[in-house]
Amino acid sequence: MYNFEFTKPKTVEEAASAIAAEGAQALGGGQTLLPTMKQRLASPEVLVSLTGIDGMVGVNASGGAVTIGGATTHAQVAADAAESYPALAALAANIGDPAVRNRGTIGGSLANNDPAACYPAGALGSGATITTNKRDIAADDYFQGMFETALDEGEIITSVSFPIPQKANYQKFDQPASRFALVGVFVAKTADGVRVAVTGASNEGVYRWTAAETALNGDFSQAALEGMSGDADAGDMISDLHGSGAYRAHLVGVLTRRAVAACG
Repeated sequence: MYNFEFTKPKTVEEAASAIAAEGAQALGGGQTLLPTMKQRLASPEVLVSLTGIDGMVGVNASGGAVTIGGATTHAQVAADAAESYPALAALAANIGDPAVRNRGTIGGSLANNDPAACYPAGALGSGATITTNKRDIAADDYFQGMFETALDEGEIITSVSFPIPQKANYQKFDQPASRFALVGVFVAKTADGVRVAVTGASNEGVYRWTAAETALNGDFSQAALEGMSGDADAGDMISDLHGSGAYRAHLVGVLTRRAVAACG
């Protein structure tokens, strides 16, 4: 590691001002940024921690939605959303290991938008709204490709609002070394229809499997998905030493059926 400055603002306004300075970088839990800095793949001169801002930490359920502060850790989401949104809490409880869950934040995960991260599937599958210090962004507009989002330079995720569905479940096939999703599928049944979001499978990043949504809107059962694989709507499927694109497409189908079954 190299020498850098560290600041911990108390308000969103202070944080935005600090991040606007040349060479500054926002810091959530640091689970991605710090390893990147150690490898010299990034070298910010100033780290601006967002974890000291009280208004960006916490889980609040009201009005049919769960709103989570951007600096809230995975462990707190797992604990505090368990009653109001069990599927989201279960997703958070299976991210990484205890060290990651107690440091990593939901805002950091969504800002980074790793193509194998869990929260993007939860946000897109739920039809969440990402709120920043400047605006509200619908999940359907927020995710724009591998590591790409709608965030502007210096924009801070202050909270994320998840509408609570009628039923939901997240199924994840772990990559055993990293605990990232080799494939993860989030299924949510709402009054407006079914949403199916897939992570870990596509080089385009998280995506909605619309063919499965159409099938499940007609018949919310495993039988509706028989013979379907998840390469439709995915673009270019990931193929690496952990699994081919065809294998991942098969897993998408398997995990989606499991998620539907778990919804009951």
